[in-house]
Amino acid sequence: MNIINNPISDLESYIDEFQSAELPLLNITILRNITVEPIKPYIEYLTLCMGFRANLVFGDYDNILQDILTSKLLQKNSDCTMVFLKLETLSPALIYRFTELSPKEIQSEIELIHNFIDTALKGIRAKTNSLVCWHGFELPISPAFGMLDFGNESMQYAVIEGLNRFLKKQLSTHSSCYYIDLNNIRSTLGIFNFYDNRYWHMAKSPFTLAALKNIAIDNFKLIRASKGKNKKCLILDCDNTLWGGIVGEDGLDGIKLGPDYPGSAFYEFQQEILSLHHRGIIIAICSKNNEEDVWSVIDQHPHMLLKREHISAYQINWDDKAQNIQKIALELNIGLDSFVFIDDSEFEINLINNRLPSVETIQLNKRHSLDYKAALATCGFFDSLSYTKEDKLRNKQYHEENDRKNSRESFDGNIESYLKSLDMVAHLEFANSSSISRIAQLTQKTNQFNLTTKRYSESDIKAFTDSKECIVLTVKLEDRFGNLGIVGCAIVDLVDDEAHFDTFLLSCRAIGRGLEMVLLHSCIEVLKSLKVNSYNANFIPTQKNKQVEDFYSNFGFKLISNEAGIRNYIAAENSEFAQKPNYFKTIIFNS
Repeated sequence: MNIINNPISDLESYIDEFQSAELPLLNITILRNITVEPIKPYIEYLTLCMGFRANLVFGDYDNILQDILTSKLLQKNSDCTMVFLKLETLSPALIYRFTELSPKEIQSEIELIHNFIDTALKGIRAKTNSLVCWHGFELPISPAFGMLDFGNESMQYAVIEGLNRFLKKQLSTHSSCYYIDLNNIRSTLGIFNFYDNRYWHMAKSPFTLAALKNIAIDNFKLIRASKGKNKKCLILDCDNTLWGGIVGEDGLDGIKLGPDYPGSAFYEFQQEILSLHHRGIIIAICSKNNEEDVWSVIDQHPHMLLKREHISAYQINWDDKAQNIQKIALELNIGLDSFVFIDDSEFEINLINNRLPSVETIQLNKRHSLDYKAALATCGFFDSLSYTKEDKLRNKQYHEENDRKNSRESFDGNIESYLKSLDMVAHLEFANSSSISRIAQLTQKTNQFNLTTKRYSESDIKAFTDSKECIVLTVKLEDRFGNLGIVGCAIVDLVDDEAHFDTFLLSCRAIGRGLEMVLLHSCIEVLKSLKVNSYNANFIPTQKNKQVEDFYSNFGFKLISNEAGIRNYIAAENSEFAQKPNYFKTIIFNS
């Protein structure tokens, strides 16, 4: 149920229903030099939508540096730190008295702001590795020198643009620190819907509720991604979605699709879909249609941008769409909560909402097809914190996986012979600067083969790799059909002669090949070389990782405790471990 656009009273009633729910906490700290408390219900609601309960703490008004440096506001277990730094409060001179300032005075103000940003960022990172969402400075609507200001690099507008560039640059030097563009939100809403001058003058609360709602939504695009809650696959209807009209009735030449109106709205929509495809989002089709009609449009229509090679899975028939989406999930081997379904039919959207509530839905209004692109581009479901080599290759890899499935069928159930035929090569190596982003992404997204399901940011992974008391091992996989890239990792803490497996995971694309055995054997070999003689590991259950609950015991670890489903295992250097698979063509350890 999405009630984000409802009145605040509805949000608060919804939130009250879950106050006592046993949900994991999402710890959010807000540092500010303005009043932003009215954002609270939006943050609490969006947190609940993620399956968490918000523990929201506001720092003192206009006390950012003191809160960072001297208080206990920021904790190691913080999940997100939001920073609202309004220039009117930080540097009134640059906003209200710019025309009076000399170049030297302007530069002095700029340097003070630079120092403030540097001090605050370093202070935050000294206290917590949390995600940081820092809101940029708003550009003046009516700059100090009027229209002349827009074309002069030394005047107010350009100076504030420069402050934002500096802020972005400094954020980029710290892991998991991101820029929230308030100017973009303001341009979407319009200035009169963004600001409330009454409350600014009365309480230093500059933003309307509409603005705060949209600011919260933009923050949660990042928070959702940091918690592995962003989506992986876009499922599309066809008629009145990918093109205007119904192909079975209007025919190939009668549907609306092309660079000119009215087909231009659908053409533009497909361009946005292709943009997602090239970002690594899986594209699928679920359409009630005659299959040959759909393929005739995809293959033959001169303005069809979405082609067969862009589509990783499809169900085109007259069956129930909820069942068809479940079939797509099985084919792609990803959870239903990884999907976004788009359709113009209210009936189909309601069906999916009721039958498959974990699937996000977007209902398009065919009377307003000009808004289709915006509906997809602004949804934020596919936003991520990084873009890796594996993302770029993902759709190609799904097509390669189809080739593997076709090959497997010819082996008539003889799995080991099939695996041997793949000519698999496993590459193991310690984490380095080029793999940190991918490892963080794996911890954020991997659910099925994940023994502890701990989510880590890039800064967390970098801290692990820099530590002498930790090893981070990755595994890449390639076979005769293609290169899957980095598909697994292990993070192991070292204390004297003991080791503790903090994280052990494998991408769902690599499950069923025995690669997990290769990775764990390699970990053991590394630990033996470091004179470690005791290995401790945990299995922490979730709704999605039940299939690996016996992994450690099957490998040769001994179960020593099982409390509330959390299993603790131990093994020694001389333990008898399961054998490494012998069907890999090559196993390479790049130490």
